[in-house]
Amino acid sequence: QVQLVESGGGLVQAGGSLRLSCAASGRTFSSYAMGWFRQAPGKGRVFVAAISWSGGNTYHADSVKGRFTISRDNAKNTIYLQMNSLKPEDTAVYYCASARWSGYSSDYVPSREAEFGSWGQGTQVTVSS
Repeated sequence: QVQLVESGGGLVQAGGSLRLSCAASGRTFSSYAMGWFRQAPGKGRVFVAAISWSGGNTYHADSVKGRFTISRDNAKNTIYLQMNSLKPEDTAVYYCASARWSGYSSDYVPSREAEFGSWGQGTQVTVSS
């Protein structure tokens, strides 16, 4: 079982930037694709971005494409979400997630919530207008 701990959330003005981090422990981090999801108040959890276990391929939701960038450092067992040009509609709790299986090809990027089996506790991001 993997443990995931997010950090880096906070309050920022519209147009600003934040970088979220997610530190993993408990199993071979580099064998698992990773992702970020978010949940706004009163809404369901939605996909934001994901990265293959190799780090060679990424996928971002249309709503964040061009503004957010997911990356990973396998030596540090950590993934990141660089968030630029933040908008009030980006306000949400952001969750880090680890893929359910380690057998994906090196460039496969999961994006469905069912493909992720371990979740962090979440970090709040609030963007003021």
